[in-house]
Amino acid sequence: MNSIRADFPCGSITLEGELHLPEGDGPFPIVVVCHPHPLYGGNMENNVVMAICQGLLTHSVAAFRFNFRGVGRSGGAYGGGITEREDVKAALAFVRARPEIDTAKLGLAGYSFGASVVLPVALEEDAVRALALISPPLAGPAWEQLKGYPKPKLLMVGSADAFIAASEFQQHAQDMPEPKQYFVVSGADHFWWGYEGELAQKVTQFFSAGFGQTKA
Repeated sequence: MNSIRADFPCGSITLEGELHLPEGDGPFPIVVVCHPHPLYGGNMENNVVMAICQGLLTHSVAAFRFNFRGVGRSGGAYGGGITEREDVKAALAFVRARPEIDTAKLGLAGYSFGASVVLPVALEEDAVRALALISPPLAGPAWEQLKGYPKPKLLMVGSADAFIAASEFQQHAQDMPEPKQYFVVSGADHFWWGYEGELAQKVTQFFSAGFGQTKA
């Protein structure tokens, strides 16, 4: 694994991130992975973010994680989940400019707060080919938007999540158009401690299948 620390521009500020490249020759598919809520300790070192990145590499898919504005060494300040959308767009622009990346195979993954931020970006950015939402705290309008999203999508929640009702999640997920995958993982809560391996496996399989990757 080759990890490259990277500072990249987002308007007038600079954000920090880390690019993880698989072994072998590229160009590689890539997934930009977005962390949970900045005001509650969320950052790019989060256990779910790290597990997803590590899992992707085993299937020759690159991963890029970064800190939203106001987190770690990233400039700016918390933007209520609105200006953070610009952070995601800047991360996508950064990875698409890298020679190691296959820009035709670009995915987005968001966990908790990160899921609510990446959804509107995925709806807007045609370059995004697949979307994974982990423990998504989505309101009604966002679920309605997903009903019109025709690209491959994966949604996951834990059965013991204190913030997201599994029954409501399942009903909304059933209403989404194909292609889709959705899972309620028995025993997992919102933080996924102890379930990172199962989570990463499902996310990795989703993206690697969508990108036509075989296990390295």
